[in-house]
Amino acid sequence: MSTRDHPNVAVPPPVIYFAFLGLGWALDRYGVQIGLPPSDEMGFGLTTEVRRGVALALILGGLLLDGMAAGLFRRLGTAVEPWKPSTVLATEGPYRFSRNPIYVGFAITYAGLAIAMDSPAALAMLIPCLLVVDRFVIQKEEAYLAAKFGSDYAAYRNRVRRWL
Repeated sequence: MSTRDHPNVAVPPPVIYFAFLGLGWALDRYGVQIGLPPSDEMGFGLTTEVRRGVALALILGGLLLDGMAAGLFRRLGTAVEPWKPSTVLATEGPYRFSRNPIYVGFAITYAGLAIAMDSPAALAMLIPCLLVVDRFVIQKEEAYLAAKFGSDYAAYRNRVRRWL
């Protein structure tokens, strides 16, 4: 392992999510077609009230999941930020179901925001966003955790899925 005690993630994950969300919104706003119908035609097939309710539920659900996961990190005394050292391997709470509940929460919140903005392009941009997070954040974090926690992390990795 290198002398750096962190996964060497170059861009904070929330920045990645917001960049893709903003790009998708801009594509819709400025009329760039990416193969989806315009939002005024699509409307996600929902009335405004239902769409807003779904959006709010997703946003609150994603934030709740993020809060639970980050709160567990704080209680365990380890950093949430991927550019700081991990001192403990979190395997309880939401980490029993996903090795990355914070990124799942970000994705749920992102989907809610895209729906709230009535932006099909922003919603579609969630897929490449998740690919970037998986490749440039999660893979680095996993390599770091494997080097730092060895067989404990290997056992956890075999037991719990990366996303869901």
